[in-house]
Amino acid sequence: MNIFGLFERRVADAVQRLVEAGRVPAGIDVSRVLVEPPRDASHGDLATNAAMAIAKAARLNPRELAALIAADLETDPRIASVSVAGPGFINIALHPAVLHEVVRVALADPESYGRSGQGAGRSVNVEYVSANPTGPMHVGHGRGAVFGDALASLLAFAGFAVTREYYVNDAGAQVDVLARSAYLRYREALGEKIGAIPEGLYPGDYLKPVGATLADLHGRALLDKPEGEWLPTVRAAAIADMMTLIREDLAALDIRHDVFFSERSLAGGATDEIAATIAELRGRDLVYEGRLPPPKGQLPEDWEDREQTLFRATQFGDDVDRPLLKSDGSYTYFAADIAYHRSKFVRGFGRMIDVWGADHGGYVKRMTAAVTAVTAGQAELDVKLCQLVRLLRRGEPVKMSKRSGDFVTLREVVDEVGRDSARFMLLYRKNDATLDFDLAKVVEQSKDNPVFYVQYAHARIASVFRQAGRVVDPADADLSCLADETEIELQRRIAQFPRLVEAAAAAHEPHRVAFYLYELAGVFHALWNKGKDLPQLRFVKQDDEASTRARLALLGALKGVLAAGLGILGVSAPEEMR
Repeated sequence: MNIFGLFERRVADAVQRLVEAGRVPAGIDVSRVLVEPPRDASHGDLATNAAMAIAKAARLNPRELAALIAADLETDPRIASVSVAGPGFINIALHPAVLHEVVRVALADPESYGRSGQGAGRSVNVEYVSANPTGPMHVGHGRGAVFGDALASLLAFAGFAVTREYYVNDAGAQVDVLARSAYLRYREALGEKIGAIPEGLYPGDYLKPVGATLADLHGRALLDKPEGEWLPTVRAAAIADMMTLIREDLAALDIRHDVFFSERSLAGGATDEIAATIAELRGRDLVYEGRLPPPKGQLPEDWEDREQTLFRATQFGDDVDRPLLKSDGSYTYFAADIAYHRSKFVRGFGRMIDVWGADHGGYVKRMTAAVTAVTAGQAELDVKLCQLVRLLRRGEPVKMSKRSGDFVTLREVVDEVGRDSARFMLLYRKNDATLDFDLAKVVEQSKDNPVFYVQYAHARIASVFRQAGRVVDPADADLSCLADETEIELQRRIAQFPRLVEAAAAAHEPHRVAFYLYELAGVFHALWNKGKDLPQLRFVKQDDEASTRARLALLGALKGVLAAGLGILGVSAPEEMR
């Protein structure tokens, strides 16, 4: 039950009646009309911008138009009062019975409350993590992993058919560096003194088990072979071990993907999909042979003024056209990425979301251009960038990890603070803002630790039901007993959940759910504290069955919303906390 959507339709009906009465012109576009919570709760339960959104098209002063709409709304039996404020805002106070019905609906079916048909079963591909398989994941990877996983859950909750995908970058120079690093550990496992790890190779201890496995499988057989012969074998073994390590790191955060797509498969399968993609684009005159102007400013050392195979990226909004082949004839990373996104489209995904690290910001415009081109404008790509995570302990930067060689691993963080704390705090900031993650703060049992504050609200409610020894049938509760201002505010907040889900899903912003839960928990804790000071507000009163039933109904609805919101974030909803 989304009262905001319901009253958006009611406002649109009011506008239509004004059209029929000849007060405003026909064909008025109401798509920009919103019904939202008012900024000040004293103004009522709902507010709409309807008059300001359509005043120009209606050729009326916004306040004059607002008065006409308000007059129509006043006839609705569900509305207690309507007022016009400021330049033309319309504030609406609902009869208490409307919020009571919301509580009943949320209590009767907590599994469904807040879900919507917004997605209408449409397919969406969410690609996230996609870390190079060259070592364990760091906390920066973890932010993208948690963000992508929560976004996928949010979209599924809003009615989309979601596929979670990981793009395995198992082709290119970085995996050859991995293989050479693993080969060094293989020689070490056979008893050689390898000394300091050479510059340019991966120094972490995590490659020692790979070397030991290679030694067990091949003995000394690889030592006498030239690199061209041992490299493919070592590379395949190292990638397999690194992907096992990455899957284990993700599992520690309860993250699992539906698809692991190999970059190497694009050119190494039965069909060279990269060549086919380039040929398709060339057939549409979107690939040509030409020269690029030199980069502005100082020329890089590897700059070559040569004829290249170029994609007409500028035709789709990019700054320059982009190379598809390197000077040695091999494909650029960009060519592979175009073919990969073409594969998504061929697999039925007209909606694609990619979650990338902040260092890929310069790549967004060209990839968006490529998706538009390769799908002939039939697919949309939204790239979400996750900014850096500053890892702290009591405000001080955390030192690097020996295991990885040069960074703190994600697994070390999860093992220290727990899955729930890691997930919630990695979501408790918008993805494009830098995040300070303090290992000491996220395990505190205080209001300043959002995940504890929200989970504690759920556990406190569970304790009330244990004390009461029963649950409540929504039909048995007289919710008119809920007259305290904090009880009314809780009802309003519960009513906002369906709208919050739809807005967060439309914006691809799961952090909104985390913020909402923290604020919701705050209202509940305020009511709990009131009950300690004012006996008449206690949840269970032996001498007042009516108020007990009403408050248990309210808490039951609230408990369901907290559990649903935490579920979207991939965080548990504990029944008790110690």
